Amino acid sequence: MYKLSLVPLLLAFMMSQVESYFITVDAHAEECFFDKVKSGTKMGLMFEVAEGGFLDIDVRIVGPDGKTIHQGERESNGKYTFAAHMDGVYQYCFSNQMSTMTPKIVMFSMDIGDAPSDATNEGEDEASHNKLEDMIKELSTALTGVKHEQEYMQVRDRIHRAINENTNSRVVMWSFFEALVLVAMTLGQIYYLKRFFEVRRVV
Repeated sequence: MYKLSLVPLLLAFMMSQVESYFITVDAHAEECFFDKVKSGTKMGLMFEVAEGGFLDIDVRIVGPDGKTIHQGERESNGKYTFAAHMDGVYQYCFSNQMSTMTPKIVMFSMDIGDAPSDATNEGEDEASHNKLEDMIKELSTALTGVKHEQEYMQVRDRIHRAINENTNSRVVMWSFFEALVLVAMTLGQIYYLKRFFEVRRVV
C-alpha cells in the first residue's frame, strides 16, 4: 500500500507552484502580474522592496470580478494569503506612482496551492492515503515558507549592508571634512597670532 502511494505523494509534493521574481518598478509606473486559478485555490503573496528611495511600494490584489482583495500603501514588505473566491484571473500590482524619479527594485513570490478536489474518497486505504498526502502537502508548504524566509533574509541582509556602507562612507567623509576645517582653523590662528605679535617699525 505504501509503495503504491509514493508516486501520488511525490506528485502532490511537486504540484504547488511557487514563482519568484525580481522586478524594477520605475517612477510613476505600475507593474501587474496575473494568475488564472480555480475557486478555493489557496494563494499567497510575499514581497520585499530591495532597493530604491525609502524602500516602499503600493501593493494591490484584485479578483476576477474587479473587487480589491488587498491593498497596501507605502509598504516595505509583506505577506498576504487568501483563497480564490471564484474562478478566473487574479491580478496583483506593484505601484510606484508616489515616486517622482526613483525606481524601486521589488522581490516577490506568488505561491499557488492545489485546486480543491471534487472527488469523494471512501475506505480506510483512501483515508490513509489522503492523510499522508495532506501531510506531504503541509511539509511542502512549510519548506516553501522556509525557502522564502531565507530569500527575504538575504535581501534584508543586502539592504542593511548597503545602509551600513553608506553610513560608513558618510562618517568617513564628515571626519575628513572636520579634519580639514580643524587644520584650516589652526593655520588661521597661527597666522593671526603671528600678525598680533609682529613688531612694526616706523621709518
